[in-house]
Amino acid sequence: MDLVQSVVPILDSFKAAFNSGDVQKAKSLLSSLKVKLTEFTSLPPFFEDTPTAPKELMIAREVLEHAVLLSVKLEDQAMFERQFAQLKTFYTDTRHLLPASQQEYPIMGLNFLRLLVQNRTAEFHTEMELLSQESLQNVYIKHAIALEQFLMEGAYNKVIAARRDVPAESYNYFMDLLMTTVRDEVAASCEKAYPTLSVASAKEMMSFDSESDLMEYAEERGWVVADGCLKFLVDVNQELTSKDIQSTHLINQMLSYAKELERIV
Repeated sequence: MDLVQSVVPILDSFKAAFNSGDVQKAKSLLSSLKVKLTEFTSLPPFFEDTPTAPKELMIAREVLEHAVLLSVKLEDQAMFERQFAQLKTFYTDTRHLLPASQQEYPIMGLNFLRLLVQNRTAEFHTEMELLSQESLQNVYIKHAIALEQFLMEGAYNKVIAARRDVPAESYNYFMDLLMTTVRDEVAASCEKAYPTLSVASAKEMMSFDSESDLMEYAEERGWVVADGCLKFLVDVNQELTSKDIQSTHLINQMLSYAKELERIV
C-alpha cells in the first residue's frame, strides 16, 4: 500500500468523527494525520513533482480545512490561527496545481471574522487588500466587510441583525463573541445615557433572548432591578480609590508646574 492509500482510512475516520460531533476523537485523529502528512514530499515548501503530488496536495488541503473548522467547534482561537496559517499556503501557492476548494471562501470569511473579534483591524485590512475584486463580491467576504463597517460606524444594531443572518453555521461561534463585545458597548452607552431603562427596552436594545439572561447580565454589571426597570446611576459621592487620588494629585502637580513656568516666562 502506498503512502497516499495509507492515509485515506485515517482521513475517512477523522471526517466521520468530525461530522458526528465527536470532536475529541477528531482532534486525536488529526494529530495522527499531521504526522502522516510530514511524509508527503509534494507539500509546501518543497513542492516535489511526483506522480502522487496532486493527491497528496488535495488530501493535505482537505485535512487542514477540516482542522480549521474543528478549531471552531473546539472554540480554540489559537488552534484556528495555527491551522489557517498552514492552510493559507494551499490557497495562495497551489492555486495553479489544484481545482478550487468550495471551503476556501467560507474559511477565509471565518478568518476575517476572527480578526474582527480579536480587534486586529490592521491585519483585517491588509488581508482584504490581497483579495481580487471578484473575491470581494463573494457572500462570505462581503459579510465580513459589512460587519467591519458596522463596527467602525458604531451601528451595533446592524451587527446584532447580522448575527441572525450568518452565511454558515460555523460563523456562530465568532459572531457570539462579537455579540458579547457589542453588547458591552451598548450597555456602557446605556449607563451613560439613561439613569434608568425599562427591562423590556434593555432586552431589545442588547438583544437578549430572555429576561433571565438580561437579569444575569445586569447582576454582573451591578445594575439594580426595581419596578420593571434597570437602574444605572452610580453614587457620585463614593470615595475615591487610591488610584484616583494619585491621578488627581499628579494633575494638580502638573498644573502647579505650568503656572510657575508661565510666571517665569
